[in-house]
Amino acid sequence: MESEVTLLAQSAGATLVTLMATDAWHRVRDGITQLWRRTQPERAETVTAELEATHEDVLAAAAAGDRETLDELRLQWQGSVRRLLVARPAAVEELRALLDRLDPGGSAARQISQHATASGQARVYQAGRDQHIAER
Repeated sequence: MESEVTLLAQSAGATLVTLMATDAWHRVRDGITQLWRRTQPERAETVTAELEATHEDVLAAAAAGDRETLDELRLQWQGSVRRLLVARPAAVEELRALLDRLDPGGSAARQISQHATASGQARVYQAGRDQHIAER
């Protein structure tokens, strides 16, 4: 169960932060706020304020191309969600359903980061998915 919670929290952190910079922002805020109201009502207003602050930070970081800040914000929400799920294990299915509604294909949580170094006559071929190379 612990690894399931961690993986779901990672996915949630990435999805939330990614969607905060899109037209889905209001659905994200409303969905997460409702989740907290049902599971930890005493923290719902604080979480809503944190969502608003994070939204502003995401927009500024995205505009500046500041990936480090975006990564930090993902980790911050990953931690918040993980703590919620540990305290309220029954929220796992509700969060999973919310993420499916917010990001049906799960595309927001997927990220590809590639790094390569070539020197001399070396070649580097990288792809995020399928790659077909026809050299003669």
